[in-house]
Amino acid sequence: MESEYIKSIEWSMMDKKKFIPLSMLSSFSVRCCLFPLTVIKTQLQVQFQNDIYTGMIDCGRKLYKTEGIRGLYKGFWISSFQIVSGVFYISTYESVRHMMSQVGAGDRVRALVGGGCASLVGQTIIVPFDVISQHAMVLGMRTQGKDVNPLGISTNNKSKFYVTRAIALEIYRRDGIKGYYRGYVASLLAYVPNSAMWWGFYHFYQDELLKISPPWISHLFIQCVAGTLGGFTTTIITNPLDIIRARLQVQRLDSMRLAFQGLWAEEKFKIFVKGLSARLMQSAAFSFSIILGYETIKRLAITEQYRHRVRW
Repeated sequence: MESEYIKSIEWSMMDKKKFIPLSMLSSFSVRCCLFPLTVIKTQLQVQFQNDIYTGMIDCGRKLYKTEGIRGLYKGFWISSFQIVSGVFYISTYESVRHMMSQVGAGDRVRALVGGGCASLVGQTIIVPFDVISQHAMVLGMRTQGKDVNPLGISTNNKSKFYVTRAIALEIYRRDGIKGYYRGYVASLLAYVPNSAMWWGFYHFYQDELLKISPPWISHLFIQCVAGTLGGFTTTIITNPLDIIRARLQVQRLDSMRLAFQGLWAEEKFKIFVKGLSARLMQSAAFSFSIILGYETIKRLAITEQYRHRVRW
């Protein structure tokens, strides 16, 4: 019977020695493929109105034309440290879900709380790398007729390692350790609700899709579609907060209030759609790919006693 199948593979059902390294490999692969969308999204968010790019495709085309494939991977290597935070993120998510199951919490509530806690841990680890990476992403970009280079870093004939090191040292020289956590509160306000809602919507959409889907449709495919729909929903809701976070970290503003006031003066109600096409594209591709990798790895890492109850 259908009820014999496991809808969600739990933390206690998996072999962690398989799950953790496979999860890191999957996360790195997805980020490697989708990183250009992150660069495009960041440049669209930082530009003044539409003075450089008219949209996502125009941004990607111009970056490739002027800088080649390297332009689409600015800041990639420092950003790739996110796979470390990813291990803590997914471990926290699964652990919190497991603990809440012990007190009888429902699946969607467990996902919501687990997603929020996981993002809190993940952002605390990754924000310093994110700050450095975003400075690297916008180097050489021109907005309002000026180069975006708030740290004054020289990039002429310099290696990526030199530029990344120079950015990190200059941030420390100007602000000390707190410089690496510029925009930390904005990141939490943007990503903790985003993560909580994404996991909550993921389980909501999965449950609803399972109700209307015929039994011959792949469960894994349903989960991928549910993840994509969850990504779309949370991206639309949290887009203004993500723009404020990017402005704080790149333009070195002192508060969220100043970031919002400047953004509102420039864009007015366009803040709800600024960079949204790139974020939606990134979210759809990222959500689908992450769930495909995540749920596949859970199936591969499940212990033998539960394997016969898994539906692909």
